[in-house]
Amino acid sequence: METRRPRRGGKKRFLLPLALLCLAVLLPGALLPPSASASSSSPAVGGGSRKRRWVGFDYYVLALQWPGTICRETSNCCDTNGCCRSKPLKWFTIHGLWPQYNYGGWPSCCRPTKFNINKILMLMPILEKYWPSLYCGSSSTCFGGRGPFWVHEWETHGTCAYPEIQDEYDYFSTALYLYSKYNVTKALRKAHIRPASGRKYAVGHIVAVIEYAFGAMPSLVCKNGSVQELRLCFHKDYQPRDCTLETGTAPNSRSYCPRYVTFPSYKPSVMANTTEGISNQASKPMVSYTSTSASEQRLGLQVLK
Repeated sequence: METRRPRRGGKKRFLLPLALLCLAVLLPGALLPPSASASSSSPAVGGGSRKRRWVGFDYYVLALQWPGTICRETSNCCDTNGCCRSKPLKWFTIHGLWPQYNYGGWPSCCRPTKFNINKILMLMPILEKYWPSLYCGSSSTCFGGRGPFWVHEWETHGTCAYPEIQDEYDYFSTALYLYSKYNVTKALRKAHIRPASGRKYAVGHIVAVIEYAFGAMPSLVCKNGSVQELRLCFHKDYQPRDCTLETGTAPNSRSYCPRYVTFPSYKPSVMANTTEGISNQASKPMVSYTSTSASEQRLGLQVLK
């Protein structure tokens, strides 16, 4: 039995999705609801692209990527690139969880820290599947370094969510919790918007579907007429809120979304064509995708199938 979407301003009730229960069984204690502080009462204004030094923050953006838009341009493969897996990714993957300011811009690189991968070892099978890097090579990190994609997201954005988010485990588990609870791919499919089908969909319809499902307006980022990112916004108590107007909504912007957009599919590149990146990842903990998939099937975990 499904709950009806309440009227705006009314009391909201959410049923805990089965996927969350399954995740909790798969990783006991991994995806508990994050602790929340009081949400900001400041009115939202137009967004911006300005980075600022950390002075707290007002809300979160959960940025989700549509792999087809990125992976169809993949020319080189490496073992760290999710586009190069034998089976294409047919669900939105996580780009990051980003603290933002109401008046525009966002904090970045807020606290010097050394990434501790041991704190997220129990999350890695799910991170590999739903939060993969879609590129080869290392990402820039704070203070002049380079490292894996997860290190970049934690140092650049995660460190700025303190004290709401305390460490690496808090950051990645909070993002996974929101990603699973507010299942964008499932909401779109329920409305007969089926990514990778090759059809064009009205941007207004996509936005309306997500707003109806979650009670708040998302924002879209596009590339060459295809959805590249869909972003959900949350108060600091992790309740949905409307996303502010993106600066990329101008028609001459590179991230502008036309009236109708696509969710492109792609054919995975062949790993055998190149060995780029493999030698640099020799010490990376290996994750068994087969065992992860088997665990999901055994537990009935259908997060984004």
